[in-house]
Amino acid sequence: MKNYSFTINGQKYDVHIKSFEDNIAEIEVNGSVYKVEVHSEVKKPKTPTLVRKPAENKPGEGTIKRVASNGGHLLKAPLPGTIFKILVNPGDSVTKGQIVLIMEAMKMENNIQADKDGIVKELKVKVGDSVLQNDVLMVIE
Repeated sequence: MKNYSFTINGQKYDVHIKSFEDNIAEIEVNGSVYKVEVHSEVKKPKTPTLVRKPAENKPGEGTIKRVASNGGHLLKAPLPGTIFKILVNPGDSVTKGQIVLIMEAMKMENNIQADKDGIVKELKVKVGDSVLQNDVLMVIE
């Protein structure tokens, strides 16, 4: 922390204050370590102590709602973006690799392809919707 040099009764002392907590100081005097209790007014730190109330959950908050599987394959968004154009409708037959919708992300149009053969059971998005990565776009049976 700090170094001091004292002369007491003609004797020179090199003092290094290692730590100072509450009224106990750990000091090193000419190579020897001492714990010293200070008998004076202890200054309070200027940094305020943060006191927070424990977080309380509202009723129903923090629980995960489980949705029953409808048995179809979920086509998910590969990255966040906005749905620009949907090229299929529910009931349409799709093949693996077929472009089923176009999504705008990072100012670019991205083709989203079906990753399996099947029939489009349900569209979960519409044109103009904003989606996050891994949001379900459609269900393919």
